[in-house]
Parts: sequence; structure tokens; C-alpha cells
Amino acid sequence: MFTQVPQPLVYAEALLAQFASLSRAADGAALLGDFVRGLAELSGCELTQLYLLDATHTCLGMNAECLNGILQPREAASLPADYNGEQLLQFALCQNRVVSLSELSGSLHETSFLPPQATPWQSLLCVPLVNQQKSVEGLLLCASRRHIDLQGFADSLGQLGSFVLGQLHLLQRLRQPSGVSRPAPVSVPSASGYGLIGKSSAMRQTYSLISKVLHSPYTVLLRGETGTGKEVVARAIHDCGPRRSQAFIVQNCAAFPENLLESELFGYRKGAFTGADRDRAGLFDAANGGTLLLDEIGDMPLSLQAKLLRVLQEGEIRPLGSNDTHKIDVRIIAATHRDLSVLVSEGKFREDLYYRLAQFPIELPALRQREGDILDLARHFAEKACSFLQRDAVRWSDAALDHLSGYAFPGNVRELKGLVERAVLLCEGGELLAEHFSLRMEAMPEDNSLNLRERLEQVERSLLLDCLRKNDGNQTLAARELGLPRRTLLYRLGRLNINLGDFDG
Repeated sequence: MFTQVPQPLVYAEALLAQFASLSRAADGAALLGDFVRGLAELSGCELTQLYLLDATHTCLGMNAECLNGILQPREAASLPADYNGEQLLQFALCQNRVVSLSELSGSLHETSFLPPQATPWQSLLCVPLVNQQKSVEGLLLCASRRHIDLQGFADSLGQLGSFVLGQLHLLQRLRQPSGVSRPAPVSVPSASGYGLIGKSSAMRQTYSLISKVLHSPYTVLLRGETGTGKEVVARAIHDCGPRRSQAFIVQNCAAFPENLLESELFGYRKGAFTGADRDRAGLFDAANGGTLLLDEIGDMPLSLQAKLLRVLQEGEIRPLGSNDTHKIDVRIIAATHRDLSVLVSEGKFREDLYYRLAQFPIELPALRQREGDILDLARHFAEKACSFLQRDAVRWSDAALDHLSGYAFPGNVRELKGLVERAVLLCEGGELLAEHFSLRMEAMPEDNSLNLRERLEQVERSLLLDCLRKNDGNQTLAARELGLPRRTLLYRLGRLNINLGDFDG
């Protein structure tokens, strides 16, 4: 650790003294101030800074700064509230990578987070701070106006910073009155965050949930109707989190029979079964260090669910045909359009696995619940389709926009995407018209002989059938969506003579 620093023995003694001194800090402010001063002494840099993520893990703020040996006062009103937009800081934070530069002034890197000086900054070291849960919680930064190699300080200063994080949390717990919980400040991410599209309140709630789990190792369960974009959200969690530089792998659990799915996930050794003529790594190994999305987790066979539970609990796997287990570091994201709690009650899904997967559930809203998002998504898909087809951009007629706005989209975002792509193909001019969209709107037959009650029953019947189709005939999910007790739904189905043969599951 000390081989690349000048005077290793002297440095080691100074580092040990810093550990001892920081362990005696009486409060959080003194701890952080002493920490950045200690960084300056250890690294010999004129500037040291400490950045920490807030309680929601969405905002990166500067918590302490030491310039030319003087601790700088923190005046929140005169400082930017969020440093997430700084590319160098964002790279170190999200990729969990040390950044070391010794020719800063001649580079193209943006360094507006460094205080302006008459002599330009030349050297920079940025080290991610990892907490006890192995997630990145902040950054320490050292900068100098001299050309020096700071890489050799990274490991030791990173360990000192992790120690400071632990001390800070301990001091915060000790100072907090027993039985009193302080509400965490709420930070609403921008609507364009994480590469997702939508400004509706339902999507803003989704962004907020993503932000809270982004930098944590928790297992995420994505729930929602078919076509709501569960894989898109899973990729956003991966791409914007600390594992973004590693693999993102998707496996649909309904796509393979049990034996093939097990060998696909866990891999196998030569001779494990007929046709296994060589060793083959599974998807857990392929996603090591990254993220594995298990789509349609509700369709995973029960026997395989037990093996998945062990992976989640122990972090280790055993390939087929092997007697040995080995550790893996994979973030699991599970997705399903089915109600796992209902499957648990029916004995089709393990209860212990359900509670382990539902560590952090995110319910994705249906498109009909995302007021105002349909047109933004439609325009986005049209632009993508035109780019793919290498044709000029198309205009939207008011009639086409009104046509889309009045549709319920039982297939959600996936259905909207397909409809727009088809419309772009059908559009021979430069404007999308209502007739380019084949929406499954069931026109009510005009029968003037019907009285008010009969017409209302006709509307109710159509609504119930649509809801049942959308939920693949699942009466529990349909009742929940309609805001009815299941018993009431069954009564209405019977009264209207609706049975399973009345819709296409």
C-alpha cells in the first residue's frame, strides 16, 4: 500500500496518527473538518474536499473543504446544491473508480468544482468512499498546483475515508434522541433522469424510488402490467449505478423448461448430463460484478426457486455436475407482471423467496395512469423509428394526437411503441394521421331502443371485459385495478353473464 508514496515509514506513522485522532472527534462537523485537514497533511496537496451523497442518494454535496491549510466555511447559500452534474465526480461515483490526473491544466476535463486560483490546478486525485454495506457513499478529492503523481495515496486515503464514514454514522446515532426518527430530506430527481421518459406524477414517484436504491446493494422487485417497461427500468438502475461498467444480463424465466433454465443460470461441468462435452459458465458468472435481471420470476419452477434463494442469501453458486461452490457478486433485479403474494397463497411460489425478492419493490404505473406521458412517448418513438428507417422526421396531426390520447392502451408502453412504429411505416407523406393508427376501440352499438340502465350495463360489461383481458383473466388483479373487492367483482361478472369464454386470455 505504501510502496508508491515518498518516505513510506513516515507516511505510515502519519496515517496511523490520523486514524487515532479522528477516532476521538466529538461531533460530525469536527470529524469532517479534521478529516480534510488530515488529507492535506498526508497528500501534501493545497486543496482537499469531501463530497457525500444525501439521505436519498440523489444529491452529491460538498461537506468539507480545506484550501492552503485553512478549513473553508460551508455557506450553503453560496454553493451549488448538487455536484452530480460534474463529469469527473460522477464518473468516480457511479463507476466506483479512482480518478488520478497529473496534467489537469492541459486536459479537456471540466473542473468547475475546484476553486479558481492564479496558478492553475495540475494534479487531481478523486477516490470513492465505500461504506460497510459496500456501496459508494461519497468522494474524497485532493488537488495540487504542482505536477505530482497522487495515485499511490488512493488505497490508504480510501480506507481512511471509509473509517470516517463509519465514525460519522456512529456519532449521528449517538446524538439522535432515542425513539425519535428524523425524516430524511426528500429530493425529487428530474423527469429526464435515468434515461426514462415521462413527467407525470406516477413516473416522478418511480424516479424517486429508483434514486433511493440506485447506490445500494438491495435486491429490487419490479412489478407492473405487461409492457410497462420493467426491463427499461432495470437497465436504468444498472446504467446509472456503480455497476454500470460491468455486464447487464437479462434472462426470461418463462422462456426455458426447468432443466435448461438451471444450466443456463448456474452453468455446468463437463459430463454433468448427456451432451455436456465441456465446461460452461452460467449467467450468474457472466454477470459477476454486474446486474442480472430475472424477468417473469413468477414462472420460475419451485425447485429452482430454492437454489435462487441460496444465491441471494449466501452469494455463492454451484454449477451442475460440480461438488464445489464459489462466490459471486451479482446484483439481482427480479421482474414480474403477476401478483407473487397470490402465487404464494396458492403454493406456486416460495414464501421465503418472495420476502427476499421484495426487499425493495417498485410498482411501475400502467400507461393509462401516466397522465400526459402518452404524447411525449409517442413523439419519442416516432423520432426513433424515423432515425432507424433513415427517413425525414414526421409531423403529428391534431387528430392523431387526440386519437392516441383517448385510448386506454391495455398493452401499455410496448403497445404504444408498436403502434407508432407501424404508423411511421404506413405514413407516405410527412404527417401522421389518425388513420395510420389501428387502435382496438370497441365502438358501442347505437341502439336507440336501449334505456339508461341497459346502456350503463353495456358500458360496464365492456369495461370489465377490457380489464380481464389486460390481466390475462386474473380476477384478483382485475378487482384491484377496478378498486373493487373481489367478491363484488364476481357478483358483477355473474350479473352480466361474463365468463372466461367472453375474452381472449
